Amino acid sequence: MKKDEKMSIEDMTVYMRIVPERKASYAEFPDTMNDEIKEYLGKQGINALYTHQTEMFEKAGRGENTVITTSTASGKTLAFLLPVLQKILEDPLTRAIFVYPTKALASDQYRSLQPVLEYFGEGKIQAGVYDGDTMPAERSRIRKSANIILTNPEMLNSAFLPNHSKYGFDFIFANLRYIVIDELHSYRGAFGAHLANIFRRMHRICQYYHSSPQFLCSSATIANPVELAKKVCGTAFSLIEKDGSPSPVREYRIIQPPEIKGNNDKVYGRIAASTVAAGLIPELVEEDHHFITFGRSRRNVEVILKEAKDKLDAAGFLGMARVGGKNPADLIAGYRGGYTPLERKEIERKMTEGELAGLVSTNALELGIDIGKLDATVIVGYPGTRASFWQQSGRAGRSGSACVNYLILENEPFDQYIAIDPEWLFSKESENAIVDPDNLLIELAHLRAAAAEMPLSLDDIALFPDLGEMIPVLLSTGE
Repeated sequence: MKKDEKMSIEDMTVYMRIVPERKASYAEFPDTMNDEIKEYLGKQGINALYTHQTEMFEKAGRGENTVITTSTASGKTLAFLLPVLQKILEDPLTRAIFVYPTKALASDQYRSLQPVLEYFGEGKIQAGVYDGDTMPAERSRIRKSANIILTNPEMLNSAFLPNHSKYGFDFIFANLRYIVIDELHSYRGAFGAHLANIFRRMHRICQYYHSSPQFLCSSATIANPVELAKKVCGTAFSLIEKDGSPSPVREYRIIQPPEIKGNNDKVYGRIAASTVAAGLIPELVEEDHHFITFGRSRRNVEVILKEAKDKLDAAGFLGMARVGGKNPADLIAGYRGGYTPLERKEIERKMTEGELAGLVSTNALELGIDIGKLDATVIVGYPGTRASFWQQSGRAGRSGSACVNYLILENEPFDQYIAIDPEWLFSKESENAIVDPDNLLIELAHLRAAAAEMPLSLDDIALFPDLGEMIPVLLSTGE
């Protein structure tokens, strides 16, 4: 492509796939389900559950630790919420800890719990988000009376476990019936190893308080969900993978940015994927799409956002009247780490209420945060794993309407391999999630913490396999 030429997205499309619609498969409410829960669901317009939701309810009712791996927007939250509600209504002292990898996701899930809390009232069910942003008075209320506590691994490590005998945490651990882990697939590598060791410490504390919580996990599609759940939680699991939810028609387009050619037709590389994305965004705004664009890094996000805003500014003629006299550039916003919690919440609100047409985000929004009804995603550069690709493209079409997903390839070996063999992306299953809870440095750090929480004994070898080798090391350094 010469300098002044312009190619359309159609011209740059090297592969297109349309995945047909999938119909929902329903199951009746389980016989054992509490009548109040059935009434609540009826009031929400839910007269039957998806088959995987019923399966989760029944397995949880039998006391099985369960991991569910159905697609994005398949109602996984309701699937693990129903057994917890059932237990709370049977026994109001029941406590459940919901663990989320990010504060933003915990806040979002708390918002989605509001209808439940309003319907049943404070007398029956209370919930709260317990994280670094929670005020002292709210923390006190949550410890004292919340049945459902939404938190993250950092707070388990720094607040719950070290203070297990104080501030009302002892009551929580004594009555802990469920630990719910959302987005289990994000606990890979060192992050997963830390969480696995946090749960080893939690097992000791729960034993001390004579409780034995049951684990309910949800994960994106990965190759080894049961193995990952077992390594992170330290117990056996059963799997739910048959998806009963509907899925709209989904279109996937792989975009190959054009080559840059000199006057002598010599190729000097390819146009940057971020430049192509910045050109595509104004088209999506003009066509009234609601979309999210995923950049690989914070810097990438800011570059795409600035270029797209400049193009929208320059194209003010695109339809000022259509957007109510708003500057078109104000219809898109960035979303990444580094923004304050208030800024992030305001951006989420604007997107949910339709004040924004689209966001340019890092993978912070890859997780299940609800940001309204999207009908397009733009992924700038292959995100590195198929699991991430399906998570990111799964942000669109959650409301049941048809959606289109663009993958714009970078000029890098992996991306260019996908240009040659696009079927590789669609035909193979997602990768294994690898985690090593017995990493010596990580295990040693948590062993120190465990010793501070409660004295270590030989029984703890069952939880910390390298205990025998580590104690002499700690003693020799005078700890």
